[in-house]
Amino acid sequence: MQSKFLVGLVGGATAVVALGAVGTYILAGTESTTRLDDASTVSVDGHKALSGRIIAGRAESKFHPLPWVGTKVTDVTCPTGLKAVAGATLTCTGRTGDGKDVSIPVSVVKADGDSVTWKFQR
Repeated sequence: MQSKFLVGLVGGATAVVALGAVGTYILAGTESTTRLDDASTVSVDGHKALSGRIIAGRAESKFHPLPWVGTKVTDVTCPTGLKAVAGATLTCTGRTGDGKDVSIPVSVVKADGDSVTWKFQR
C-alpha cells in the first residue's frame, strides 16, 4: 500500500513540474505574429513595416511575463517600425527597475503581405 502511495506522490509531483515548465514556455515566448492592417502598419524606406509602438508594447508586456523569467522593463521604445521583410532587425530600448537602460534586439522571422512573425531577445 505504501509503495502505491509513493508512486502516486512521485507521479503527481512530476506532473506538476511538467505542467509548470509547459506554462512557463508558453507564457515566456518572445515570438509573435501580428497582422499588418491599417492600425499596425507604417512605412519604412518604402516597405510595409510593423509599427514601433506595437513592438514596444508587446516586448514590454512579455519581457517579464513570470517572476522567474526575464527582468521587468518599462518605457520601451523602438526607433522606427520593423520592416516586414524576413531577416530585418532593429533594436528597441527599455529601462529596468533599477534605472538601467537595456537593449532589446528584434528580428523578423517571416513575413508576407498580411502578417509578420517577429521575435525579441531578453
